[in-house]
Amino acid sequence: MQVRARIAEIEEGLTPTERRLSAALMADYPFAGLDTIQSFADHAHTSPPTISRFVTKLGFNGYQDFQRALIEEVRERKSSPIDLHQGNRTMQGGFLEDYFARARTLLDEASQTISAHQFERICDMLRDERRGIHIIGGRISDALALYLSRHLCQIRGNVHKLSADPESWPEDLLRMKPRDVLFVVDFRRYQPSLLQLAKRASTDRNANVVLLTDKWMSPILRHSTEVVALPIESGTVWDSYAASLVMIEAILTLIAEQDWNKAHQHISGWDALRLDLKEIKNGP
Repeated sequence: MQVRARIAEIEEGLTPTERRLSAALMADYPFAGLDTIQSFADHAHTSPPTISRFVTKLGFNGYQDFQRALIEEVRERKSSPIDLHQGNRTMQGGFLEDYFARARTLLDEASQTISAHQFERICDMLRDERRGIHIIGGRISDALALYLSRHLCQIRGNVHKLSADPESWPEDLLRMKPRDVLFVVDFRRYQPSLLQLAKRASTDRNANVVLLTDKWMSPILRHSTEVVALPIESGTVWDSYAASLVMIEAILTLIAEQDWNKAHQHISGWDALRLDLKEIKNGP
């Protein structure tokens, strides 16, 4: 179990000092806990004995055991397909049957990671036409960002799919207004450039950052208004984005169906123009 999850399990029983320790760790997770115990204590304005009691309360056999767990999390965050490959993994039936079973497991886990209240809150943000919506993903996960943007711009206006090229980001940032939404998809092997973009959007443009990530948590967490951490481990050479795609589809469906008259009008106008432009393109 991750250190973050252990803290969540006992959060209600933490003392005020332990809550301060937890906040200091979460502000720079997991790296704050990888410093010396004295440095961590100084940063959290507490003492090394207090930290020792805190990590024992989390179930660790001392500060070194606590740090070993954090180091393992850092390793997992950077895992590549080469690291994930298992040459002798056990399968249930044939390959395809086994893979679908793994995907179902991910969907079951994902359904427990986000509350109905948070889900509706995110949908409300993306539906609010007073907000501009700006969407981007990582090297691979940008396909999910494109999927979200292609559908969302049929439902409402003022939706912008950001380019993967950072050279275009200054213009994107200047376009952002306070309370706009920057929706970022960032899974492990996180991209430092996306972190800088999210930081500037949040601090310079006062935009709300919605982060779709995994259980190891992209560093963009520090600048996010909403964070959805979904399971991606398929037990195969590739991480799976199946749960993330289903989550995005659920968001799009709720937004469209909650105000269907407006969505219907926008989709109709979009389709009419798309068909006209297709006729022009394919004409003589």
